[in-house]
Amino acid sequence: MNFPEYSIADWHKLAARELKTRDLSDLTWNTPEGIAIKPLYTAEDLAELEHLSTLPGLPPYPRGPRATMYAGRPWTLRQYAGFSTAEESNKFYRDNLKSGQTGLSVAFDLPTHRGYDSDHDRVVGDVGKAGVAIDSVEDMKILFDRIPLDKISVSMTMNGAVLPVLAMFIVAGEEQGVQQDALAGTLQNDILKEFMVRNTYIYPPEPSMRIVADIIKHTASCMPKFNPISISGYHMQEAGATCVQELAYTIADGIEYVQAALSTGMKVDDFAPRLSFFFCIGMNLFMEVAKLRAARYLWADLMQSRFAPQNPASLMLRTHCQTSGVSLTSHSPYNNIVRTTIEALAAVLGGTQSLHTNSFDEALALPTEFSARIARNTQLILREESGLSKVVDPLAGSYYVESLTGSMIAEARKLIDEVDALGGMTRAVEAGMPKQRIEASAAKRQARLDSGEEAIVGVNRFASDSEENIELLEVDNQAVRESQLARLAEVRATRNEDRCQSALNKLSERAASGDWGLVQLTVEAARARATVGEITAALGREFGQHRARPQAISGVYGNEVSSHDDVAAIRQRVDGFVKSYRRRPRALIAKVGQDGHDRGARVIATAYADFGFEVDIGALFQTPAEVVRQALDNDVHLVGISTQAGGHKTLVPQVVEGLRAQGADNIVVICGGVVPPNDVGLLEARGVSAVYGPGTRILDTIPQVLDMIEHRLQQA
Repeated sequence: MNFPEYSIADWHKLAARELKTRDLSDLTWNTPEGIAIKPLYTAEDLAELEHLSTLPGLPPYPRGPRATMYAGRPWTLRQYAGFSTAEESNKFYRDNLKSGQTGLSVAFDLPTHRGYDSDHDRVVGDVGKAGVAIDSVEDMKILFDRIPLDKISVSMTMNGAVLPVLAMFIVAGEEQGVQQDALAGTLQNDILKEFMVRNTYIYPPEPSMRIVADIIKHTASCMPKFNPISISGYHMQEAGATCVQELAYTIADGIEYVQAALSTGMKVDDFAPRLSFFFCIGMNLFMEVAKLRAARYLWADLMQSRFAPQNPASLMLRTHCQTSGVSLTSHSPYNNIVRTTIEALAAVLGGTQSLHTNSFDEALALPTEFSARIARNTQLILREESGLSKVVDPLAGSYYVESLTGSMIAEARKLIDEVDALGGMTRAVEAGMPKQRIEASAAKRQARLDSGEEAIVGVNRFASDSEENIELLEVDNQAVRESQLARLAEVRATRNEDRCQSALNKLSERAASGDWGLVQLTVEAARARATVGEITAALGREFGQHRARPQAISGVYGNEVSSHDDVAAIRQRVDGFVKSYRRRPRALIAKVGQDGHDRGARVIATAYADFGFEVDIGALFQTPAEVVRQALDNDVHLVGISTQAGGHKTLVPQVVEGLRAQGADNIVVICGGVVPPNDVGLLEARGVSAVYGPGTRILDTIPQVLDMIEHRLQQA
């Protein structure tokens, strides 16, 4: 049957009739990246797009790095996990492998990330809370007990203490009978993004980049099945980056790592085929699909133009993906199962090589066995029941997806050019440019959520009056620490101390010399049963320690919510405080322990400052005593503590007790972040005035906080 020809103008007329009085321009909207999204895409939108006309498995790879993709082999199901002791994590891993998981992804606790042994006085509240505690080879051997390291690939999220952790993994393999050349897996080893967003750094940027290059050089010659780095945008999006920022800065990081590896004397084809990437997948399904396609194209294009590799595999971007943690809500947590499913679908349609799906309860606590099983089964259902693995790149040719991919490429190039103008990503990080851009994006998004412009079902739209009671996992921090202390004592008592100290001294000498070979000497120290903390200190004697300077952006949050109904009343309330007490309300926004996730703290600091508070931002990794001292020195009315990693029950009450001991009962202490509901009453009983969970509107907290401050001042 023949149909008459219709034009775009015909569609406009039809749409206008359907909309009655509305203008068609109302249907166009801008993403947070500034990309205009139209209501209709046609073949005309594909004109002159540079990434088209290619096949899967061939450069520049927008349709996927493998010719047959999932039709040949499904993506790897790799669930990120680790908590408590090595024994507990080992049991969890073996159970998951029996249930269909095909690779391991290890989460380490924060003391391990930061290069501290579990007996250090700065990590009392952090041991075993947000990952597994590893102090020595003995812990690593238990972690992989009865897991054949010559058959199971292992991904390890480690950046700061990357040398001792890699070395202990190698030695654990050796003592299991598996040599280095048979070990398969991935080491995150992406230190640049730590300086930008995640903050589990130890040494300054220059020696940190030397460690990255040393590891790439070692694995290229000794560990051919191992990916020496996972260049990670995940934590950027979690810290508030837009998809374009995540894409651009991740690719720019990758280029910087290639240049660092080349400085060791290797050729690009010696190591580039083993580089891997790691992206976050949020709730804008098509944007995330386009991001992965654009990432593969940009990487191939920049690698070809800048380094001219001879091996096509050196142009290939292979990636692991994880569904977004920041999209999870503490309110109506079962909604998170749907969110994770949508994000997993986006990752698969975008062509990821492996995937982690978050558990629905992770905005409240570490996942339970029940919630982890649902997360794992989400992937299994997509893989086994949906038909997604039957066709290579099923969205190829979509007018919308291809146009969006082109827009992502163009916008990311603008940011990469900015990084290049500063002299590369290391210089850009030292200047603080990417961090400031990401923080501004985080503040803008929080403002959109607080104003209701951006919807979250169950939080600021369609909220339920009742909350579900769900079982949460509780890690006994004290018991884990005692277990680690006992094993540390045994290791130190039974090792050959002369051999251990000799190995540590040789490592320090190599660090001072500037020569390559840090990995091999760290392996020697690990064989001698040197601990994570001792190896870190041996390197630190020569490399020094990085200390970030806390800075806050201003105006971003306030400008975004300026038209909201609550704003005028809040400003009047702050002005009233100033008139009554002849000074502005002053707040210290602090982090305690080794939790470096500072998105929440910085957004709160920015918002409170925009509404007239004087705001001090505490340094990262403070002890409770250091927070108390800063609060007293700065004469604050309020201490707000941001917590994301489970140390709140130990650390936050210590701040309250420290203030009381100094006679500063008039200072209000509040807590925000990931706090299980059952812990709220405990904190309040210990003197915390309020606890604010994920999804709380900042605009609601300011009047409440002023009430608390005024009540304390009137009592004084």
